[in-house]
Amino acid sequence: MKSSQEHKILEENMKKRFSEDQIHKILKESESGISTPELCRKYGISGNTFYRWRSKYGGLELNDL
Repeated sequence: MKSSQEHKILEENMKKRFSEDQIHKILKESESGISTPELCRKYGISGNTFYRWRSKYGGLELNDL
């Protein structure tokens, strides 16, 4: 079992897997009609991650980031 500190370090390293530009493109792709589960499989992200991104970046344009 990992310690709390090890878990935090792993989370911090994983958070930067996608740039804001990449996240914006993934969210734009979701607007084209591809299903959320399919999109999540394609990019290897969880549904929770997708919905968190959508909540955080969904209403923003790329130049707003």
